[in-house]
Amino acid sequence: MAKRATKRGEERTDLSGSRDVLICGASFAGLMAARQLAGSGADVLVIDRYEIGERQTSACAIPTAWLEELGLIESEKQRFDSVLIHSAHGSIRLPVPWSFSTFDYPKFCDLLWEQCDAEFETAKVNGRVAEGAPAPGVPLVIDTDRGEIEASLVVDSLGWKRVLAAGAHYQPPEAPLSRGLEVHPPGGNEDLEVFINRRYVPAGYGWSFPAGDEVRVGVGSFDPHFPIRPTTDLIADDLEVGKSAYQGNWIPHKLRPATGEGVFFAGDSAGHCLPLTAEGIRPALYFGAALGMELRDVVDGKKTREQGLDGYHRFSASHQRAFDWLLRAQRLLPKIHPRLVKPTLAASFKAGGSGEYAFNRYLDIAPPEFAALATRQLSRRAKTPA
Repeated sequence: MAKRATKRGEERTDLSGSRDVLICGASFAGLMAARQLAGSGADVLVIDRYEIGERQTSACAIPTAWLEELGLIESEKQRFDSVLIHSAHGSIRLPVPWSFSTFDYPKFCDLLWEQCDAEFETAKVNGRVAEGAPAPGVPLVIDTDRGEIEASLVVDSLGWKRVLAAGAHYQPPEAPLSRGLEVHPPGGNEDLEVFINRRYVPAGYGWSFPAGDEVRVGVGSFDPHFPIRPTTDLIADDLEVGKSAYQGNWIPHKLRPATGEGVFFAGDSAGHCLPLTAEGIRPALYFGAALGMELRDVVDGKKTREQGLDGYHRFSASHQRAFDWLLRAQRLLPKIHPRLVKPTLAASFKAGGSGEYAFNRYLDIAPPEFAALATRQLSRRAKTPA
């Protein structure tokens, strides 16, 4: 693994030049794509304006099997096999047919980076030097605050702003975005809790995710106009936890084209965040792995860049129905009368109910088996002589 050595001050030298692969964004999707290129011999540069693992913006929870399949279980903080849901008219504990884990974000990113052999540098991406799709075989040129970087394969995993896309960018709150904010003070708890209560948010939910020596408490609103800072403070006060270390972000809830004018998009930049639950980490890893496999085929000469773009686009678009299903549920949730929330959930999880089936269908949108496939593929290629 190439040891990362971030440059500061006068050491922030010019990065201008040519690379095989340029990955813009060093969180879940970008690191996962870089992981799948390990051992390929390609000159891969990952850039981000922040250090790897520096800027956590979510409650950081994921199905445990994903941590296990990717070799990241050391980052686990706490594990849960049920979720305690609170409504305005009572609470109910729902068993989950698979476990969820909260994890340590810096540790997670460091462990994932250890599986890469790319180079990392801090740099701010300003945009593309020229608009339009490049001709076959012609590299793209990306403008950064450390010079212009040329690469045939370019990934935008910088987040919902979709920096390298052509045309108008999303402008919150007039965009299909949810918003979330949380605090994560010291403390602890045994239960993974969700609050479906209009006291906190008319359309959305609150949460309390314990993570070992801290608890992550916040509010997510499907309506981007709703002010969530006051209700984040309210739920923290109700749970009697401290209000410190605020973190949050805009959250996409609509799938977007995963390619455009020669660029590959992954994670929030492609809308790879599940509506209703706002779960973005698992989809980012899932689509990041799929992207990494396509990039690897191009690097290995099995596909052209254009074939890789087409294959990845089709893979992402094939999930449209699942995203639409969750978006319909997201729009339905605020319409359920508060008195019906608990009995509806209770009926779903009675013997023969649909609750367990729904949980498993939800997991199957980005199943841990795909993480296992990505790991096997990486291991198999590492053992294959060049």
